[in-house]
Amino acid sequence: MTRYCVIGAGAAGISTLQRLRAEGMDVDCFEKTDRVGGHWHTDYDALHLITSRDMTGFEGFPMPADYPHFPRRDQVREYLESYARAHGLYDVIRFETEVISVVPRPGAGAVGSHGWTVLLGTGESIDYDGVFVANGHLWDQKRPAISEDFTGKQIHSGSYRNTGDIDGTRVLVVGAGNSGCDLAADAAQHRLDVDIVVREGMYFQPKTYFGVPRQEIPWMSQFAPDEQDLIARLLARVSIGEWKNYPGLPEPAYRSLAEGRTVVNELLLYWIQHGRIAVRPGISRIEGQTVHFADGQSKEYDTILWATGFHASLPFLDDALTPRQGGVPLRLAAGIVPVGLDKLYYIGLSAPRGPQLPVYGVQAALALRMVALHEAAPEGHVPLARYLGELQEADDRIDIVRAVWNDQLTDTERLLDAYALAQAETGAAETAGV
Repeated sequence: MTRYCVIGAGAAGISTLQRLRAEGMDVDCFEKTDRVGGHWHTDYDALHLITSRDMTGFEGFPMPADYPHFPRRDQVREYLESYARAHGLYDVIRFETEVISVVPRPGAGAVGSHGWTVLLGTGESIDYDGVFVANGHLWDQKRPAISEDFTGKQIHSGSYRNTGDIDGTRVLVVGAGNSGCDLAADAAQHRLDVDIVVREGMYFQPKTYFGVPRQEIPWMSQFAPDEQDLIARLLARVSIGEWKNYPGLPEPAYRSLAEGRTVVNELLLYWIQHGRIAVRPGISRIEGQTVHFADGQSKEYDTILWATGFHASLPFLDDALTPRQGGVPLRLAAGIVPVGLDKLYYIGLSAPRGPQLPVYGVQAALALRMVALHEAAPEGHVPLARYLGELQEADDRIDIVRAVWNDQLTDTERLLDAYALAQAETGAAETAGV
């Protein structure tokens, strides 16, 4: 009987684990901490979902109806824990067990075609027919080199919990994505003197229109993705205005939401107009606690909050196995298949815009189709990575427009259908002695 491995018991890991168990597969799951839920245990206290409760749950396991439209961090954590309990996953996951390395087993054919050997922190070495990588991409903090020049208090968004972590009253937030805007608003609401670095213009979107969560407006689904993009921009213009209505915000350099970054946050805009948050351009240099900006101005700060993202790290894989672009592993098949590697599947390394939890089940289900093709082959493997690599363009995006990702899914399903048909026809011909 074949045996599979899931690395990580965050949201992506438990979703994948349940999918594999539902298919009757022999599967192990390793989690280096003592809990399920990943970063939902350690994110900042002010975090709430930016997608709605009713659109964000796992398939067949909705979030509790008494949750608010946009659950807070601890509610999401409790939901993930309840999912694991309801499906008996606590009895399957090996906690406090780190994966040290994942190495392809030797043999003729593509890398990974004979499975993978997983070395654990316990010293155990286990062979698997396939590995599902769900270790997350929001844990290896990224800071710019210039941060070394600041002598005041500094915290990355991945370590920030609440304003109790902040020294003094003069705060600079660097990074204006969803997390950076949340941190700036959190500090402003506690009456601190807050500046935020916004280097390029972006579109802001509210969480609701007409009092209804954005993803749940029923008539929006009648329109094509580019039409939805236009409607969302027009609705935002009516409800919250444009960049020029908020002092310091730069004009977006792109025409549509799909072309650039989009932030789902109204509180930043609220506090800009109330004078609690000021917008700054890029940083030119830092001297001690004085930050010099690209417009020639400077200011002293007590604390800098770095909302500058994370590295997409795979510490258990040899770098030589994972070609990268922009620091991110190149992938095929809607972000699931590593370029050049068979029987290794990334779950959660693509983050199509919109609700995230349902994505993991979709990715796992597609990966299981690939598993089935491998298992159906007489040799126990087929060159799927090569096949997909010849017909699809490798992608390095983590943040990806939902419609684009959906197109990638559809294309991958089409290619797998064609491969399965050819595999069946070859088997039939061999059986007939042709």
